[in-house]
Amino acid sequence: MFRIVFIGAGSVVFTRQLLHDILSYPELSGVTIALHDIDPERLQVAAALADHAVRTLGAEVTVTATTDRRKALDGADAVVNMIAVGGHRAVVTDFEVPAAAGLRQTIGDTLGVGGIFRALRTFPVLKALAEDMAEVCPDAWLLNYTNPMAMNIQYLSTVAPRLKAVGLCHSVYWTVRGLCEIIGVPYEEVDVLSAGVNHQAWILRWQHQGRDLYPQLDAAITARPDLARRVRVDMYRRLGFYPTETSEHSSEYVPWYLGHDSEIARLRIPVGDYMTIDAENLAEYQALRKAVADGDDLTGGWESDAAEYAPQVIHSLVTGTPRTIQVNTPNTGLISNLPQGAAVEVPATLDRLGVHPHHVGPLPVQLAAPNRHFLNVVDLVVAAAVEGDPRHIRHAAMADPATAAALTVEQIWALCDAMVEAHGDALPEPLRRAPLAARGGR
Repeated sequence: MFRIVFIGAGSVVFTRQLLHDILSYPELSGVTIALHDIDPERLQVAAALADHAVRTLGAEVTVTATTDRRKALDGADAVVNMIAVGGHRAVVTDFEVPAAAGLRQTIGDTLGVGGIFRALRTFPVLKALAEDMAEVCPDAWLLNYTNPMAMNIQYLSTVAPRLKAVGLCHSVYWTVRGLCEIIGVPYEEVDVLSAGVNHQAWILRWQHQGRDLYPQLDAAITARPDLARRVRVDMYRRLGFYPTETSEHSSEYVPWYLGHDSEIARLRIPVGDYMTIDAENLAEYQALRKAVADGDDLTGGWESDAAEYAPQVIHSLVTGTPRTIQVNTPNTGLISNLPQGAAVEVPATLDRLGVHPHHVGPLPVQLAAPNRHFLNVVDLVVAAAVEGDPRHIRHAAMADPATAAALTVEQIWALCDAMVEAHGDALPEPLRRAPLAARGGR
């Protein structure tokens, strides 16, 4: 019997969507789903939602819930990871401390100072998860949703190279769907090739019945000046290929926008946007918790076309159904002009044997350049954790494009000191130490 484990099931809104998608496949009848979270209250809410989904959809599955991770993992075939280490309080720290230092962020979960410290407090949990899986379910696939995606996947490939781990993100799907809506072409009829790094991949080919659709997008942008007032469109017009994450995300990974008041106004960049999003997520959880406690009707609450990738991977592993999705995986020559071993995002074929990433070849040079800047930060954050060297935290922040564009090196080091102090015990002990003085005289 196929066993699916949700790690971080207390992310109840996302858990409910994934459960709905899994239970909607008749071929997955009879699977076992184990929910795990370290927060008993959130786990209880997740279990209640799961029970309601099973009854509503008439699915013949077994759902269990436990705070014991190894118990949940025992015998797993697929492990879906969606942990958020530190919760809302850590998110507030990731924004308020940099803001006090003069650094603007919008989402702060992928790159930049927010992404760096989110990764450093997540890595220890990922390592422990990988160690547990090696002992109790060594053949299971780890399907990771937790950000910062590239840092997490590259870290896992470094500390647990035998782990079958891929990163899943729906940004390419929603980007292409949105572009199709702009030009009025059915999403189901288009062919797409996308590659790069997570949250900064590129739509390399986008065609309908063999016809390039970019000229239609150009015409739509010309006809609708409001479209041009977005970071993604600005990047597309200058680089020639459309980026695959929202403008809020995209503005953080380059040095061109957040440091300038005029660009924030011109491109309508919502500084600090994730603070609002995370607060709304927390409020949605509180509402669900109350609804469960009050015995309210829990019908609905999911998107029928969410098209999340984890259920598709699981369905292909069980049935052998071939399909193609986007995955994040170590670069084994898949993108030839990005570093070997770096976490890249490419298409992959799914079947009963697993996940098979596609070789893409070289990216256009103007796209590989910002991806390399992105991956420089990833390399240094992983090095900080693996080597236990607190200097590499500062080096990562110095290499980050948006941070380097906004702050001096002295300000960057001082900000990292403040972030280390603010996050405290959430960071591994070696990284809480004061960095050794830099060598001089050379």
